[in-house]
Amino acid sequence: MLQKKTILHALTSVLETIDVPGLGKKYQGKVRDFYKVDGKRILITTDRQSAFDVILGHIPFKGAVLNLLAAFWFEKTKQIIPNHLTEVPHPNVLIANDCVPLPVEMVVRGYISGVTKTSIWYSYEKGERLIYGINFPEGLKKNQKLPNPVITPTTHPEAGSTVHDERLTREEIIKRKIIPEKLYKQMEKVALNLFDYGSRFCKRRGLILIDTKYEFGLYKGQLTLIDEIHTPDSSRFWIAKTYLQRFKKGLEPENFDKEFLRLWYAKRGYRGEGKPPEMPIELVVALAKRYIGVYEKITGKIFKVQKYPIEKEISTSILNLHI
Repeated sequence: MLQKKTILHALTSVLETIDVPGLGKKYQGKVRDFYKVDGKRILITTDRQSAFDVILGHIPFKGAVLNLLAAFWFEKTKQIIPNHLTEVPHPNVLIANDCVPLPVEMVVRGYISGVTKTSIWYSYEKGERLIYGINFPEGLKKNQKLPNPVITPTTHPEAGSTVHDERLTREEIIKRKIIPEKLYKQMEKVALNLFDYGSRFCKRRGLILIDTKYEFGLYKGQLTLIDEIHTPDSSRFWIAKTYLQRFKKGLEPENFDKEFLRLWYAKRGYRGEGKPPEMPIELVVALAKRYIGVYEKITGKIFKVQKYPIEKEISTSILNLHI
């Protein structure tokens, strides 16, 4: 288990952002900095911590966990859908084909849960029953498994945008021609197949895949999986062996992702509006351990801790590439 002192030492030199010389314009998403070079995207996953579409702080080693876990899943799922990954020259760096992003995030949910404003439970608890164009029956309880996974799409603002994700319905996407109908139906099919594969894989690791988001783009006209997949930023996981017992008692499941961060903020009345409370050190340490724990449980590998600072190593790994 990673020692607290290791996390605290790294906290003084977390990867907040990075400027790599000679690569031109830098673009920024919530947690990734990236460059476009000769038909490739050089994606650098930082230690920025986001929730509610807001940057809340920085978590040591988080960037490497997300990047390596995404690469793990890209390899596992490439038979279902091509993805943009071409190379991982450093734990925080992913080289990808430069795809044209599609403006819809495909959020797949197997359970009715969540505390964000785009979650099903947030709306259901307020009395809504037609959510994302889907009719939900009366009597559902928080954290209950749905009969079948559902897709609840949202808008996907461009990198660097301050606009929050907004709910969409299948009908809106097709009617407004946000995405051509044939292509959108393909996205639906692929998203459900990815979720089914991820759910079965996680079950073997003692986890329940609760919900997740998938992002797609077009590469040479072909639908391609981009961004990340089945990471603790894009997905939520529960501990399988205690779920039913805790659900029957009305207790929150044992989460194994960043949901406890969202819950920590929600209990303090924060859901993305106004100035967020500052993350205490103990929460930062708990998050770092949680991210590493998810990586190790899913991959079956021991996470190799890097010695911070890591900016020089990252720049060197990129500049040594022959893209």
